[in-house]
Amino acid sequence: MADTLNRGTGRRKNAIARVRLTPGEGRVTVNEKDPLAYLGRRVLEMAALAPLRVTGTQRRFDITIKVIGGGTSGQAGAIAHGIARALCRFDPDFRAALKKAGLLTRDARMKERKKYGLKRARKAPQYTKR
Repeated sequence: MADTLNRGTGRRKNAIARVRLTPGEGRVTVNEKDPLAYLGRRVLEMAALAPLRVTGTQRRFDITIKVIGGGTSGQAGAIAHGIARALCRFDPDFRAALKKAGLLTRDARMKERKKYGLKRARKAPQYTKR
């Protein structure tokens, strides 16, 4: 039952990350890989692990993450959201710092759907006068 307090679900675009925190020495695995190896870019790894930096808990937890859907950027955002929510459930004192950093807010921006008669969501075909 105590383990359920250390879970968090993060979402961004079409990506969903399930995060599990366990007390440990700071190992992070994303879909059973190293975060940098999975996400491919140091910037995305830093964005994904931002909640740990904000709360100063880099070496306190072992984190297991399962992430599905979306692209690498959306997945990194989902991971950050999930870690922030799990940390908040673990210790409510972290909430103020995470909220101030904007890590608890679910980014609601999604890809706009394509409309008929247009090439993309808003791009119209080129106008020809004659």
